[in-house]
Amino acid sequence: MEYNTSQTKLVNGEYGRHIQKMIESAIEIEDSNLRNQQARAIVRAMSYFSAGSKDTEDYWNKLWDQLFVISNFRLDVDSPFPKPQPEIEKHPKPLKYPKRDIRYRPYGVLIEDIINKVVTEKDSENKEYTVLDIANHLKRQYLNWNRDSVNDALIHEHLETLSHGKLKVQKNTNLHSTRAILSDIEAEKILNAPPKPERKKKRDNNNAAVANPTNNKNKKHNQPNNQLKHNQPKQNLHQHQQKVNQPKTNHLNANTNPNNKN
Repeated sequence: MEYNTSQTKLVNGEYGRHIQKMIESAIEIEDSNLRNQQARAIVRAMSYFSAGSKDTEDYWNKLWDQLFVISNFRLDVDSPFPKPQPEIEKHPKPLKYPKRDIRYRPYGVLIEDIINKVVTEKDSENKEYTVLDIANHLKRQYLNWNRDSVNDALIHEHLETLSHGKLKVQKNTNLHSTRAILSDIEAEKILNAPPKPERKKKRDNNNAAVANPTNNKNKKHNQPNNQLKHNQPKQNLHQHQQKVNQPKTNHLNANTNPNNKN
């Protein structure tokens, strides 16, 4: 049994190891006609693994390019398209990302640039307000990172460190309270939260009756006969009992009448 660890590395895993073995066997074919025929068959087999519209020339051009790439450009066949050059397969150089040391990560990099810009400004009342706003921003960012109570003296120390001792908050100046900052953070989360989908409320029978009072009128007119009988006055019921209690005089007289022929 052959294991993948003992075999050659796959150049392109999209087509699998069988396609790569077919290409390696085609390289060893000495007859050029048979080798070209085998290459066309391999490209046709590669099309079953590659998605796309087979009616365009770019599709087949890509497959022929992949054929030469998998063979490490050792396959000598006649291609209907220009053969690719090995240079295009070189990996691009890695991009150089700017690396910058951040003194305090909860505050980020932009605040350091702002502090360096404020340091160069002349002393004025606006500069004092700006320094106070920066200190409040540092406290807010610190509470975003750590929700525990933070001491204002720590924020003052961080501000002096970031500004190299050139920016300080005036004495007897209080920063925003921790409770107010946390409440503002929670309010912003609620405002920025996506809206929840509305749920359809079930209509109660009472609400439906209030909404359509005409249905109640129709129900009164459509009451069954039994309810109407129970709603009749009591006089009719008394008269009915009297009729039941009367003696059957007609029946007795009919039997005692001498003129009756029966």
